[in-house]
Amino acid sequence: MRLLRHADFERVYKMGRRHFSASMTVFYLPRPEEPTQEARRVCGRAAATPGLRVGFTVGRALGGAVDRNRMKRRLREATRLAPPPAEVNADVVINPKKSFLATDFEAVLNEVRRAFVVIEQKLGGRSPKEKA
Repeated sequence: MRLLRHADFERVYKMGRRHFSASMTVFYLPRPEEPTQEARRVCGRAAATPGLRVGFTVGRALGGAVDRNRMKRRLREATRLAPPPAEVNADVVINPKKSFLATDFEAVLNEVRRAFVVIEQKLGGRSPKEKA
């Protein structure tokens, strides 16, 4: 799994779509098949790698450092156990909600799986140019 940079987060928030679930919001934005010269310059090889790139945002409003780190660990484990579809090129940012810590891990895992299925259905098989 590849990580996102700050500019990638901003781009996903501004231009991406959203998927809502009980304990998280998932933002996603398709990446073009062939990266542009600008993308290669800014992102290097990361722009050329196929598949989903996943990032997490856990703000201070959700709790102290211990709680925020626990949320990130749970999200990393959920994305590891529910591997994203390899044939979809997109950037994904997952934002947990306040209720995330009280949610059972199996429910979190199911929500992540469902989000990846939705992303695959919305973006799968079609390039971003065809959607426009």
